[in-house]
Amino acid sequence: MAAPALRVAVAVTSSYPTRVRAPELRGAGGWLNTGGRELSLAGLRGKIVILDFWTFCCINCLHVLDELRPLERAYADVLVIVGVHSPKFVHEADHDAVRAAVERYGVHHPVLDDPKLTTWRQYAVKAWPTLGVVDPEGYLVAMHAGEGHGAGLAALIERLVAEHGAKGTLHRGDGPYLPPPPPQTELRFPAKVLALPDGTFLVADTGHHSLVQLAADATTVVRRIGSGERGLLDGDPAQARFAEPQGLALLPAEVAGQIGGDVVVADTANHALRALTLATGRVTTLAGTGRPWTARSGAQDLSSPWDVAWDERGQRLWVAMAGNHQLWSVPLAAGAEPEAFGTTNEGLVDGPLGTAWFAQPSGLAVDGDRLWLVDAETSALRFVADGRVRTVAGQGLFDFGHRDGPGGQALLQHPLGVTVLPDGSVAVLDTYNGAVRRYDPAADEVTTLATGLAEPCDAVVVDGRLLVVESAAHRLTRVPLPAAAQRVAGAAYRTARPATQVAAGPVTLDVVFTPPPGQRLDDRYGASTRLVVAATPPELLVEGAGSGAELSRRLVLASGLDGGVLHVTASAAACDEGAEHPACHLVSQDWGVPVRIGAGGERRLALLLRGLG
Repeated sequence: MAAPALRVAVAVTSSYPTRVRAPELRGAGGWLNTGGRELSLAGLRGKIVILDFWTFCCINCLHVLDELRPLERAYADVLVIVGVHSPKFVHEADHDAVRAAVERYGVHHPVLDDPKLTTWRQYAVKAWPTLGVVDPEGYLVAMHAGEGHGAGLAALIERLVAEHGAKGTLHRGDGPYLPPPPPQTELRFPAKVLALPDGTFLVADTGHHSLVQLAADATTVVRRIGSGERGLLDGDPAQARFAEPQGLALLPAEVAGQIGGDVVVADTANHALRALTLATGRVTTLAGTGRPWTARSGAQDLSSPWDVAWDERGQRLWVAMAGNHQLWSVPLAAGAEPEAFGTTNEGLVDGPLGTAWFAQPSGLAVDGDRLWLVDAETSALRFVADGRVRTVAGQGLFDFGHRDGPGGQALLQHPLGVTVLPDGSVAVLDTYNGAVRRYDPAADEVTTLATGLAEPCDAVVVDGRLLVVESAAHRLTRVPLPAAAQRVAGAAYRTARPATQVAAGPVTLDVVFTPPPGQRLDDRYGASTRLVVAATPPELLVEGAGSGAELSRRLVLASGLDGGVLHVTASAAACDEGAEHPACHLVSQDWGVPVRIGAGGERRLALLLRGLG
C-alpha cells in the first residue's frame, strides 16, 4: 500500500511559517528552577530551546519528561528545555502545587507557571503535551504533539547544531537551571499504603524511588527497600532500584510461593511490575521491560501501571494501566497471558470491558465480585462487575468540582485512590480537592468524610479509622470515620481551555505529520499511520467515527447540538533512512477537543502531530 498522502502538512506553514519569531514567554505564576530569575527567549539567544507544554495530571506529559531526560544530558551545553506548565484542573493552577509537582517528577529544567494559559494561547497549543522547538536565533522551527518524538528531536537538534555552529549563532555553555535546596523528610510524595499482616505498613515512597516499611505507629521507619536511585534493578534492599513506584498488592501465600514474592509493586515510571519478598526484602521483576507500551508493542511492555489489586475470586491481579487508559487482568500462574481491557481511547464510556473507555485509571479496590476504580482524568468513580463497566460519579474529561449528592450529579477532581469501607461503602481519595469522599452504593449517594488534606491519594482502614496517604504533606494521617458524613454543595468547574468553534455539517479533520529529518514513512508491513475518531456525546458525529489509516477525514457534525468533545487518536511510524535494518519510531497523541457548534464556525480542524516550519 502506498503511504498516505501528506498534503495536509501545508497546514504547518499557515500556522508556523518559515522564520516566524517565537512568541515571548509569559506566565502569571512566575518561574521555578531558576533561583528566582525571570527568563526570556531573548535572553536565551544562542541556545536551542525546547518548550514543553505540560500539566502535572497528564500521564502522557510525564512520559514526555522521561523522553526529554536523555536529550538534556546529551546536549547540555547547547540545549535549554523550558517547561510551560499549562493547567487543566483548578488545583493545578496553584503555584505551590506546581512547585511540588516539579520536584515530585524530577523536572531538572526551568519551568514557567502559566495558570491563565497565556503562552499556551500564544502558541495555539491544542493538546497536552506539546513541544515547540526554537532555534538559536529565536525562530520557531517545529511543533510536535504527543509522545515518541525523542529520536526526531535528536535529529533536529543535530541539524540545528551544525547549521548554527557554522553560522556562529550557537553559544555553548551552562544553561539557566538552578535546582532548589534538597528537602529532608523520611517520606517524599508517598503514593500508596499497604497494611501488612504483622501490623506494620508498607508505603510506596515515590519521591525517593523506594519502598518504606513503617511501624504500627505509621511514622517510625523499620526499613527501606531500594537504594533511592532512580532505575530498574533487581536485588537486595540496598541494591534494588525503582522509578516512582505507586500501587501495592499483598498476595495470598500460595500465589506468593508461585511467583517468588509476597507483594506486587506497580513500578510506574519503569513501566514494570515488581515482586517484593517481605522476609528478605529482595526485589525481582515480574513483568515489563522498562520500555513504555505502544500500539506496536506486545504484552511484554506495560504503560505506567499506577495501581494493582488482587482478586481472590478471579485468582488474578488487576492492573490500572494509566499510560494507555486500560485495565489489565494478569493471571500470575506460569505461562498465563495477561488480558487488556479498554480501547486505549481516553474518555468516559461504559459498557462491556472490551469496548469501554478509561482515562488514566489510578486507584483500584476489590470488594467480592466487584472491582472499584477511579479514573483520574475524567474525575470518575466506576466499577466493574459481570464483565461490564459502570460509572457512578463523573461527567467527562473537562468537568469536575466538589459537589455531593446523587451519584449522577456528584463531582470529583482528579481522584487517585479508592478503598472499601467496613459498611460496604467506598472511600474515594479525591486528590485535587484535598478531600476524602464516600460513595454509598445502596443510596447512590456521594458525601464528604474529610477536607483540608494535602493531595490524599490512598488509604487503608485501621482500627475503625482511615490511615490516609497525604502525598503533598509527605506523611500518613489518621482520619476518623464519622457516623454521619457532611454534604458539600460546592463548586462545579470546567477546564479553562477554550472550545473550538466549528460549523454543523461537513468538517474536514486534518492531522499534520511530517517525518523528521533522516526518517520516512514505511508501509512495508502495513499502514504506518492510524487515525481513530469518536465523540461525546456519540450523536455529535453523524459521519466520520471509527478507525482508518488516512490522517485526513471528512466528518459530519450534527446540527441541533450545542457542542461536545471530539476524541481523536493519531499515530505515525517513521523509520530511519539508509539502514539495512532501520529503527522505527512511533509518534502518538490523544486529543480531547472541546467543540462548540454554531453559525460561522470552522469547516476545517487541523491538529498538529509533528510539523516543521
